[in-house]
Amino acid sequence: MENGEAGKRMVENKILSKEDYEEPVCLLKMGSGGEHIPVARVFSRLDEYLNKKDYEAAERHLRYWLSEADGCGDLKGELSVLNEQIGLYRKIGKQEECFKASEAALILADSLEMDNTETYGTTLINAATGYNAFGKTEKAVELYRKAKLVYENILKPDDSKLAGLYNNMALAEMKNENYRNAEALFMKAVSIMEQQPHGEAETAITYLNLADLASAEFGSEAAEDRIISCLEKAEKLLDTEDLPRDGYYAFVCEKCAPVFGYYGFFLTEKKLTERAEKIYERA
Repeated sequence: MENGEAGKRMVENKILSKEDYEEPVCLLKMGSGGEHIPVARVFSRLDEYLNKKDYEAAERHLRYWLSEADGCGDLKGELSVLNEQIGLYRKIGKQEECFKASEAALILADSLEMDNTETYGTTLINAATGYNAFGKTEKAVELYRKAKLVYENILKPDDSKLAGLYNNMALAEMKNENYRNAEALFMKAVSIMEQQPHGEAETAITYLNLADLASAEFGSEAAEDRIISCLEKAEKLLDTEDLPRDGYYAFVCEKCAPVFGYYGFFLTEKKLTERAEKIYERA
């Protein structure tokens, strides 16, 4: 693939990362005492908006509850909402708002002294992903490396959250042309997700990223065999019969379809697009 960056053969909006197909989740669901926002209910309604692709309503929803959390002094609830805002603003292309939410989340997490906790690692990842989406790759890699230290210290080696981190960090490394680092991280993600129940969609996404990595490093023509192999593996994974056909699967299909089309797999692109449309119609 190709973009405007000299020496790179990749199309940025074709690269799939964890934030493209799974909304970030902050693990803190309650305030630290006193009044707190109903986080479970807030996120349940947010999921309804996202499944319907009603991003304007989702944005209003999160702004309202961020204000409510701030008003009642629910710092942990506020952090939860900020984490969700980062992902939403990245998805709808609002750079300034994404950076503002990222900075606020990092400052708040530091003030709550969350070092070496999963919530702190998640906040680092979400902020890094936001920066990476808008071209701040050096800042992103810095935050991913901090998150990697936290996650590898507190999570089991086969935890799917590690796979998400490795996949996202690999994308940032690829943008910085650190191709060997990126490949090693992608393969770590694959090895973890292959062990997860219904992990086929995430594994498929990583294989598509590996195809883009080969294209970026060697060029589409020289890497043709490798690219085709990755695409065939990804398609087979997405066709897994017992993979739940839900809103999440639809979003994955929607994001994967153009990548297949870019490399000439037009029938696969059409198939995945139609699957996503049918699922959204039933929502």
